[in-house]
Amino acid sequence: MSATLHQKRGLLLGPSGWTAVAIAVAVITVLVPLLSLAVPPGSTFHLSDYWVTLAGKILCYAICALAMDLIWGYTGILSLGHGLFFALGGYGMGMYLMRQIGRDGNYQSDLPDFMVFLNWKALPWHWALSDSFIAQMLLIVLVPGALAFVFGWFAFRSRIKGVYFSIITQAMTFAAMLLFFRNETGFGGNNGFTDFKRILGLPVATSGMRVVLFAISGLTLVGFFLMARAIVNSKYGRVLQAIRDAETRVMFTGYSPLAYKLSIWTLSAVMCAIAGALYVPQVGIINPSEMSPAASIEIAIWTAVGGRATLIGPIVGAFFVNGAKSWFTVAFPEFWLYFLGALFIAVTLFLPNGIIGLFRKVAEKRA
Repeated sequence: MSATLHQKRGLLLGPSGWTAVAIAVAVITVLVPLLSLAVPPGSTFHLSDYWVTLAGKILCYAICALAMDLIWGYTGILSLGHGLFFALGGYGMGMYLMRQIGRDGNYQSDLPDFMVFLNWKALPWHWALSDSFIAQMLLIVLVPGALAFVFGWFAFRSRIKGVYFSIITQAMTFAAMLLFFRNETGFGGNNGFTDFKRILGLPVATSGMRVVLFAISGLTLVGFFLMARAIVNSKYGRVLQAIRDAETRVMFTGYSPLAYKLSIWTLSAVMCAIAGALYVPQVGIINPSEMSPAASIEIAIWTAVGGRATLIGPIVGAFFVNGAKSWFTVAFPEFWLYFLGALFIAVTLFLPNGIIGLFRKVAEKRA
């Protein structure tokens, strides 16, 4: 029996799990591109640019929900500020995309349009590497990762946890939102970045590029899911779950929770930043509203609705909530926020283990 358990841990997934992963990869890399690019627009089976972009956007949200599950579901750290890391990754990609506009902007200047409008004469210092794709990709990982590390170091070292930690993460993202709203920071103020033209020299608004960005987002989600499975099934992951359940006992057994909490916290922030970087070229805009407290709370809602400490649950929750949001905001735009609040209350009261927990309970009864 122990040999079988060891084998499953080594595989991360059983045969059915790997089959599901293979199907997901096939849908992402083959089926969706065919339905979008090969099927004529008049056909019933054609997948329009709108649906490809919507699916790609939700895939980015699912990465954030998965990152939240690692720290909340498996480590017991509820963050209400992960929207900050998502937005920082988005701004990092947005800076590169703004530089790629070149002289095709409204003012035909080497500076982004908003800088010309605000009478800037030169790029600020933090835009120095923005014309390099490789440099910006590194900054997308390093800047949010460094911020998360420093913040986590002081917070976890001071043993701040529970609701107090949630409050200070919310305060952090709110302060960052107010900072990015200011025009003098060089991040576009209230309007942020938009009107993107190219990425790596290729037009960003074509059907082909939308499919490519969708596929990259999907494969990134699959990769992060497999990485998360490897983490939670390892000794490191079992220590994280022990910290969630009884941190004091973990300390008495000789483990230092600081290193474990800080490492998973930083990894989770980097995952959100990468999701933000993939999100921006697909939706075509990034502004400080992505740092709003509501945006961070929604990430927690996706995780709770899908089912914490399941990995697949937060992904399901992200698709379910955002799919419902897309429909409700068109059919009943004035009632969307009421629906979201009612959904969260209903899940908290009647489905504490989320959608995945409900499916598991039904499967157990049938068995």
